[in-house]
Amino acid sequence: MHAQLWCLCLAVVSVIADDVLVDDCILTGGDKKSSAEQALLRTLAPLQNRKFETSSKEGEDAYVYTFVMCGRVNSSKSTNEGLVQSKVGSSETSVIGRINDTHILSGTDWIMLFYKSGDKYDGHCDKEPRKAMVMISCNKNTLGDGFTIISEERNKSRDCFYLFEMDSSLACPPEESHLSVGSILLIVFAVLLAVYIIGGFIYQRFVVGAKGIEQFPNITFWQEFGNLVADGCDFVCRSRPRSSETAYRGVGDDQLGEEPEERDDHLLPM
Repeated sequence: MHAQLWCLCLAVVSVIADDVLVDDCILTGGDKKSSAEQALLRTLAPLQNRKFETSSKEGEDAYVYTFVMCGRVNSSKSTNEGLVQSKVGSSETSVIGRINDTHILSGTDWIMLFYKSGDKYDGHCDKEPRKAMVMISCNKNTLGDGFTIISEERNKSRDCFYLFEMDSSLACPPEESHLSVGSILLIVFAVLLAVYIIGGFIYQRFVVGAKGIEQFPNITFWQEFGNLVADGCDFVCRSRPRSSETAYRGVGDDQLGEEPEERDDHLLPM
């Protein structure tokens, strides 16, 4: 009984998952899905269900192209149309590509999205299904913009396509860090030192109640440490002992000769 309930739950979850995939890009490849393509779709996830439009003229006719990233252009229908061509002034529309037949690949700074299984051509390309190719180029200044049509290749007997392009920062390669190991260690040391000084200052001031220079954390240790460093530098760097005799000595009293006695008899009155 429990096994039957478990199988029923799995079936319900599977049906719900299939319904959700109607609004998502379904990759081609049968039962085996490419992990690289799935990773690219996750990269483009911020653009999912966003709608982009562009227009073009062919002679006297004008067309509007509507593109939705992994979503349907008309949510009221279930034809999975991901890119649609509409003729201005007419109700005529053609599905160029569908999201349930998606292929995606990438390069250094671009991503190419394919929507296949569009409406069949009327008199071109041996009436094969239409196909859309959207080239997403790297542009760090926008999440998604600049959707335009480049060309329609339909002068062949097969493998015809519509080519579009747009800009997105999602197609840009990740920026590599240019910090060396030494720089990272210096940054970590500086952060730890700042935390130590600020945290120690707050503790000394508000917990211990210290004032003045006593607010510096472990002030006694650092004073002693400074004295030890100074003594070590004094010992290593000085070229002669501090107590050495001076080069010039004063003249002692024993070196002075006896001064002749001054006589002031001439000052006495006669």
